[in-house]
Amino acid sequence: MKHVFKNILPVAILASVAMTSVASASEHGTEAEAQEMVKKAVALVKSAGTEKAYKAFTEHPDATFNYKDLYVFVYDFEGNCLAQGANAKMVGKNLLSMKDVDGNAFIKGMIDTVKASSKGWYGPYKFNNPATKSYDLKRSYCERGAGDTIVCVGTYVSK
Repeated sequence: MKHVFKNILPVAILASVAMTSVASASEHGTEAEAQEMVKKAVALVKSAGTEKAYKAFTEHPDATFNYKDLYVFVYDFEGNCLAQGANAKMVGKNLLSMKDVDGNAFIKGMIDTVKASSKGWYGPYKFNNPATKSYDLKRSYCERGAGDTIVCVGTYVSK
């Protein structure tokens, strides 16, 4: 039981903080919007550099990288969080082994997806949904960022 709680706790903390940053919890972003946001994020990384881009993703001074319940997050291939649009406190933490309530190591899965094909969808996995206050299915679209990094945006799966 301790092991299960240890893996679920980071998800619960991330989700509870994400609840406060969601523009409107009842509005879900679409898969097309998630893909478009990732493409804009990767373009910003290439044009402005990682430091400015990651700051924009984490602090989101405008709605470009924080729209509805969509936000950008970036990890390196080792699982270190480099930017996180829902919870800046996650930046700097290694979350490679973080698992959803079903035991899926979803950060590792996203990294493996990008390693295999440079971009693609990962999921579904279960993530706390602030609108329903339950664990709902989510998918994340990810592309390779600068060097060995992934740039992702997740969206809830419609029921």
